[in-house]
Amino acid sequence: MTASGFDNDTWFLPLGSVAAEGFSVCAGPGRKDWEHTSLRIAELAPGGEVMVDLAGAEAIVVPLSGAVTVTLEGTGQTETVELAGRESVFAGPTDVAYAPPGGRLTLRTSTASRVAVCGARVSGEAAEGGLVRLDAGDVPVELRGAGQASREVRNFGTPEVLAAQRIIACEVLTPGGNWSSYPPHKHDEDRPGEESELEEIYYFELQSDDAPDGADPVGYQRVYGTEDRPIDVLAEVRTGDVVLVPHGWHGPATAPPGYDLYYLNVMAGPGAERAWLICDDPAHAWVRDTWNAQSMDPRLPFGGKKS
Repeated sequence: MTASGFDNDTWFLPLGSVAAEGFSVCAGPGRKDWEHTSLRIAELAPGGEVMVDLAGAEAIVVPLSGAVTVTLEGTGQTETVELAGRESVFAGPTDVAYAPPGGRLTLRTSTASRVAVCGARVSGEAAEGGLVRLDAGDVPVELRGAGQASREVRNFGTPEVLAAQRIIACEVLTPGGNWSSYPPHKHDEDRPGEESELEEIYYFELQSDDAPDGADPVGYQRVYGTEDRPIDVLAEVRTGDVVLVPHGWHGPATAPPGYDLYYLNVMAGPGAERAWLICDDPAHAWVRDTWNAQSMDPRLPFGGKKS
């Protein structure tokens, strides 16, 4: 059963609802009021492959489970990198690959793998340069918040870590019983030094180490708007589901007790500067001040050490 906000039918994409072109998730520009970001999720059997055309777009390839071979063609040369990947998104950070616009990506696997291709629209001619591989050990792991707002952020695709034109991407992991994307915040106005104008995609996975057979891991995501730009989403999310955030306050993303929550964020916008600047909902911003008296959740980080 899905908790329904007024705009769920537009911005909540349950697994299977946007499958296309050999991908279990294929969401991006072409839908009304959505211009800048895309996400494709490939579920590949051993020996499987899938292609992505990068005309007018740049991409970051993120193994979610398993390994993948990434080949870039059509840029004047053919390049290939191997991504070792990981057992699951909860096992720790992964190596990733950045691909500039203008070529064609081919993803191949020798074992069963689930792979995300995060994309952002770019303008102008194809960029110089080729594939860039970022090792898992070089991914900054940030522990954010405190107490029941403790979460882990893996900043593999942020401006400080990865050079790109538009795309910003990261992973957030929230232990069962905790809240993340909190306080609710937004980034839908271009206010230099204060706020960026960015669309955002949330792709979710969940796990439970202790759940019996028949358990149904779920999480929840909230998006709500301003008086001038209303939006109303309240989604019950499961592994493979997506929520799009075109504008408005988003958060919390909640992990009910017993179920750990993962989400992959993909962001891009029209601004001249590639920056991730947010502002909190003033009604809830005070919550940040309470974290000084609380400890970080000892269950973090998942699967590895803090950078």
